[in-house]
Amino acid sequence: MTVQEINKAYNRIEGSLNSKELKNAFDFLQKLIYESKEYSLQDKLTELHDTYKYMLRYRVEGMRDPMQSKIYNDLMASTYELADDLKMRLLLRISSVIYFDRKRIAAYQPLQSYRVLHDELTTAVEVSDYKQVDGLQLNLFNQVWLSGRLTREELSDIRDIFADDTIPFSASCQIVSALLLGLQTCFDDEKVLLLCDAAMSGKDEVRARALIAILITLYLYHKRIGFYPAISNRLEALAERGGFVKELRTIILRFILSRETEKITQKIQNEIIPEMIKMSPKLNKKINMQDFSIDQLGDEMNPDWQNMIENSEFGNKMKEFSELQMEGADVMHSSFIHLKSFPFFSEMGNWFLPFNPHHSAFGSAFGKGSEFDNVLETMALSSFMCNSDKYSLYFSIMQLPEQHRKMMMAQFDSQAMEMIQDRKEEFMPEDKRFEYIVGQYVQDLYRFFKIHPRHLDFLDLFALKLDFHNLPQVKALLSDNESLTIIAEYYLRKGYIDDALVVYERLALSSPDNEELYQKIGYCKQMKEDVQGALEAYLHADLLNGDSKWVIRRIAGCYRALKQPEKALGYYQRYEALSPDNLSVTISIGHCHLELKNFSEALKCYFKVEYLDPESHKAWRPIAWCSFLTGKFEQARNYYGKIMGNAPSLQDMLNAGHTEWALQNVKGAINFYKMAVEADGGDFHKFMEQFTQDIPDLLSAGIEEQDIPLLLDELRYSMDGSL
Repeated sequence: MTVQEINKAYNRIEGSLNSKELKNAFDFLQKLIYESKEYSLQDKLTELHDTYKYMLRYRVEGMRDPMQSKIYNDLMASTYELADDLKMRLLLRISSVIYFDRKRIAAYQPLQSYRVLHDELTTAVEVSDYKQVDGLQLNLFNQVWLSGRLTREELSDIRDIFADDTIPFSASCQIVSALLLGLQTCFDDEKVLLLCDAAMSGKDEVRARALIAILITLYLYHKRIGFYPAISNRLEALAERGGFVKELRTIILRFILSRETEKITQKIQNEIIPEMIKMSPKLNKKINMQDFSIDQLGDEMNPDWQNMIENSEFGNKMKEFSELQMEGADVMHSSFIHLKSFPFFSEMGNWFLPFNPHHSAFGSAFGKGSEFDNVLETMALSSFMCNSDKYSLYFSIMQLPEQHRKMMMAQFDSQAMEMIQDRKEEFMPEDKRFEYIVGQYVQDLYRFFKIHPRHLDFLDLFALKLDFHNLPQVKALLSDNESLTIIAEYYLRKGYIDDALVVYERLALSSPDNEELYQKIGYCKQMKEDVQGALEAYLHADLLNGDSKWVIRRIAGCYRALKQPEKALGYYQRYEALSPDNLSVTISIGHCHLELKNFSEALKCYFKVEYLDPESHKAWRPIAWCSFLTGKFEQARNYYGKIMGNAPSLQDMLNAGHTEWALQNVKGAINFYKMAVEADGGDFHKFMEQFTQDIPDLLSAGIEEQDIPLLLDELRYSMDGSL
C-alpha cells in the first residue's frame, strides 16, 4: 500500500468514529488489516467487535447495564487506538516524513532509560558541564518525540524530571515540546496527562508550554477527547488553580495575534521597506550631507527633518509598526526567516529551546567573563524576540568580521550593563512575565511550522483556526463573561468578524439584557452583509435602549439597504430629533423622500444642507436630480453646470444630458451623452445599460417615446464623426 492509500483508509475509519458509526469503523478496519496483512491486530479487532455486539444485544433485549456508558466510551477509545496503531505500523514501513525516518534510525541505536538520562543530567549540572547538559536535553527531546505508548515506569521517570528543581527548567520545556510534536503524529491519552502534570509546574516557562500543548492537542483531537474521562478530570483540576483562566485567556489571545504575522511580514516587505527606500533620497536632499563640514556639525537635529518623517506615509507605518510591537505582534518574523540555516538548527529540539546565555554553542568563540557575555545577558532579557530568533541573532553576530563585532561589543560597556541590570524588571515585568513567555513560545512554534526545512512533514498548526475557546472541553473552563468579552473584543479589533460574532452570540445567551452585545452582534452581521440579521440585532438593542443615536442610524441604514425607505425615514427622523444639526442625516432623510417620490420634501432637505454647508457641495447632485424629476429643468441645468466644473462622474454627464434634452437642447444633450460614452472608454453598450434604466424618467420629463431611438442614432452618428 502507498502512503496515500494508508492515510485515505485511516481517514475513513477516523471519520466513522467521529460520526460514532462504530460498525462502519470495524468494517473499514477489517479491510485495512486484510489488505496490509497485519494479522497480529485481528484478535484485538475481533474482541472489540464482539464486545460491541453483546452490548447492542443487551440493549435490544431491554436489559439496562449501568456500565453501558463506560463500556461504550472504552470501546470508542480502544477502536481509535487500534486504528492509530495500525496506521503507525504501516507508515513506519514506507513513509519518508521525518518522524518515521528518525524512528527507523532510532530502532538501531541503544536507548537509555529516562531514569538514566535524569541521573546523567543531574551529574552534568553539578559539575557545570554545559555541553553535556545540552546534549542530554536533546536526547530527551528526541526520545520523547519518537516514543510510542509509554510504560508506567517511563511515565513515572518523566514526572520525576518535571518535579526536579535541581536541573534546568529547559529540560522539562524540551519534554513538553517533544510531547506536543509526538501527539501531533499520534494521539496518546497518557501523554496528554503528562502535559497536565507539566501544567501544574511552578515554573512559568514549563507551565506556559504545557498549557499551549494541551490546547493544541484538544483542538486536534476534540472528537475523541470526550472518551477519556481522566483527561476531563485533570482539566477540571487544573482549572481550580488560581490564575488558570487568565493564563488560558492569554494563550488564546496570543494565537489570535499570530494570525497577523503573515500580514505584518507582507506589510514590512511591501510597504515599510519600500517607503524607507523612497525616504532615503528625500532625507539626503533635505540634509545635503555633502555640504557639511566638521565645524557645522552639532548635536541638535533640524526639527524639519523629524517633521518630514513623522508626517510622511513612512512615519505613519512606523508608528503602526511600533504599536504592533508593543502589543506583542510578531514583527520580527520577516527579519529572521533566512537566519535558520545555522548548524545549531539542524537539531530539531533547538527550535524549541528556551534561550540560555550559557548554552555550549556560545563557548567556542569567547571564554566566560568576556565582553560577549554582556550581549548574551541582554538578549536573554529581551521580551520582543522569541528564543529561536535570539539564537539566530547570536550566530549572525558571530559571522561578522572581528572588527565590526568588537565595535558592537563596545556598546555594551560596564555602565550600560549596570543600567540594564538595574532596570531588569522593565524588560520583562513580573506581572507580564507569563504573557511574554507565551508570546515567545507561540513565535517559536510559528517559525518551526513555517520555515523548518522539513516543515511540510508536519501539519501546519497556524493554518488552522485554533479557536480554542469553542472547544467543548474548554468552554466549561472559560465561561466567565470577562474572558469571553476580552476574546470577542480582540477578534473584533483585529477584523475577525466571524469569530467575534460566535463569541458575542454566546455572551448574549447569558446576558439577554445587554444592549451593547446586540449592537456588536448587529455590527458583525452587517460586516458579513447579513443586513436582515443586523437589523434584527439592532432592533433588539433599540428596545433595550432607545436613546442610542448610533443604533438608530444603523437601523435606518439597514431599512434603506432593504429597500424600505418609509421605515428608514422614521428612524432618520428620530435621529434628527436627537441631533438636529447633523447634515449627513438630513441628506439621508432627503434620499428617503426621494425614494418615496416625495420630491418637494426631498428638495427641502437638500437645500437645507446646501444653505448650512455651502462649501461641501454634498447637496448639488441630489438637488440637480430632484429638480429634474420635479420638472424644474432650469434649476437642474444650473446645478449640473456647477457639477461639470467639479470632477463630474459618468452619471453626472448622463443626467446633464437628460436635463438638456428636457429643455429641448438636443445638441447639448448629445454632447453630454458623448462625454459619458467616452468617459467609460467608449463602451456604448455600457452607456445603453444605464441610459435604458432612465427611460421612465425621460418619459415623465416630457420626452416623446418615439424620439428616443432617433436621438440615440444621432448619438451613434456623432460618435462616428459623420453627423
